Amino acid sequence: MGMLDAQPGDVRRLRRRPRLAAWQRDALRTSLWFVPSLLVVAAVGLFAVTYVLDRAVDNHDFGLPSWMNTGGPDAARTILTAIAAAVITVVGVVFSITILALQLASTQFGPRMLRNFIRDFGTQLTLGTFVGTFVFSVLALGSVSNEPGGPFVPHISVTAALVLLIVDLGVLIYFIHHVATSIQVTDVVRAIAADLGRAIDELARERAQQAVVSATTADELRRTDPDFAEIPARASGYLQAVGHASLVEIAQSSDAVVALAHRPGHFVVAGRPLAWVWPARAAPAVARGLERAHAVGPHRTIRQDLQFAVDQLVEIAIRALSPAVNDTFTALTCIDWLGDGLCRITAAGFPDPALRDADGRLRVLDVPLRYDRVLNRSFDLIRQAGRGNPAVAIRQLENLSKIARDTRSPEQRQVVQRQADMLLRAADEAIAEANDRADVHRAYEDVRRSLGASAAR
Repeated sequence: MGMLDAQPGDVRRLRRRPRLAAWQRDALRTSLWFVPSLLVVAAVGLFAVTYVLDRAVDNHDFGLPSWMNTGGPDAARTILTAIAAAVITVVGVVFSITILALQLASTQFGPRMLRNFIRDFGTQLTLGTFVGTFVFSVLALGSVSNEPGGPFVPHISVTAALVLLIVDLGVLIYFIHHVATSIQVTDVVRAIAADLGRAIDELARERAQQAVVSATTADELRRTDPDFAEIPARASGYLQAVGHASLVEIAQSSDAVVALAHRPGHFVVAGRPLAWVWPARAAPAVARGLERAHAVGPHRTIRQDLQFAVDQLVEIAIRALSPAVNDTFTALTCIDWLGDGLCRITAAGFPDPALRDADGRLRVLDVPLRYDRVLNRSFDLIRQAGRGNPAVAIRQLENLSKIARDTRSPEQRQVVQRQADMLLRAADEAIAEANDRADVHRAYEDVRRSLGASAAR
């Protein structure tokens, strides 16, 4: 298996832990319970501190500032009861507004956008702040007592509850503003584009670690070395994350090579191939590690699935172009952000799918991310949905012209040219107005000039 040896300049090594831990953090973030739970724990801890201070003040008869004197037990109970009742009422309102925002997002942007709203930190922070204040007030209320030696009034805890109430008012004002802005289509599109940008940046960092793209493929390995075993998937679902560094360690410890059959975003069917292993005797050990290194779930996630962000922007665009909505400007916004992401992808390139160990031996073959598929998924559905709309055709051609300036290979230029040709043919067939067709032709010529300039570099 000579192809497994290191070749000068094509070694890609992972110098950090697998991104599966990042995926786990993302899973916690995409929940409405984790941040509120942390804030509730913080509220309990804060009460423990203030209660100890209150006991110390009560036992040693320390003097407190006059503004911290909250009166007797009845006054303290009244204050804490009012705070707890008001806060829990607002919590109900906040939950209602959150559910309404989720419903609007599902209707306007599609059900796949719901996870973007659920993982919104502002909403989680608001819920956690109010629930934490409620828990703190209830605990403080329970500490007020009429003891035989004299009543115990937790003045510091009551004062802290009043401070938390003021903080809650500020958080409520923020939450109302946040919800009003977060459901605006421009903010939704910008947030998805930011996710796409982070995924592209991660690809660029991986690309910077290598000099030459390896030509080794799983098909080539199967042809040249028949001593391999197939590892089937144990569960069906979307592949959400792959711990590449863990797989390299597993393969190295077994002196094996692992070729993956899927990349994050693919749907995995139970019983179908998940990976292939060379030699076949290493399959049992690799299978156990492969199950730990893969995360399969009912939905796609953005962490390692760059195409998911592209699909979300495309979905918003084609919904906007549907006859029921007919919102061309939203579609144009999505096209612009897709063009921005594709310019960065074109310039950065994709990382080598061949992962090697510290000795330079091939250990893992990932499924490569193909440039033509990413670009076609960004343009095809929008072109089809906007057929006959000159504004959409012109904007797509304008973005293709920007992308063409960053192309680095004949293959990339061929993909861009193909999309431009399809846009031109669709415009000539579906646009009746001659002047509109002329505008499309001018945009098409800009694409050709940009491709020529890129080829001449």
